[in-house]
Amino acid sequence: SCVIWRDTMQPPRQPLADGAQVQVLGTVTVFEAQGKYQLRVEILQPRGVGVLQAKFETLKRKLEAEGLFAPERKRPLPKFPRRIGIVTSPSGAAVRDMLNVLRRRAPWLKILINPVRVQGTGAAQEIAVAIRELATPNDAFAPVDLIVVTRGGGSIEDLWEFNEEIVARA
Repeated sequence: SCVIWRDTMQPPRQPLADGAQVQVLGTVTVFEAQGKYQLRVEILQPRGVGVLQAKFETLKRKLEAEGLFAPERKRPLPKFPRRIGIVTSPSGAAVRDMLNVLRRRAPWLKILINPVRVQGTGAAQEIAVAIRELATPNDAFAPVDLIVVTRGGGSIEDLWEFNEEIVARA
């Protein structure tokens, strides 16, 4: 049995549901009235969060060791870009928010959206291809001054496709 005392931890962001897989950290105690052991939960998180964070840190160290994040590799952002490419879901709130802000603050901008899935199996490959397409000059469209890769918020699992190596390299 597990117990969660109200004063021990904040309520989980998402309510617990039957069948949910979680990881817990706590203290084993004895419930003397029934002579049973119980786990007094102090930390509760969705299963896999710790694993995904470790995977992220490992990839980050690998890419850092290769010099991918070195300052000399970074290109300066243009102060006043004329054309930007956006890699995102064409139907999400993120693209609507970005277009709203860009139209108000920079009405001169030409915007090219390269639509992708931002979540689920295969999304990382789509994102990487879309970045490469926008970065490669071609006859279909004029070159862009910068590329924005975006999506709305979510859990680490929802955002995971953006942490894949193929996206970082693109």
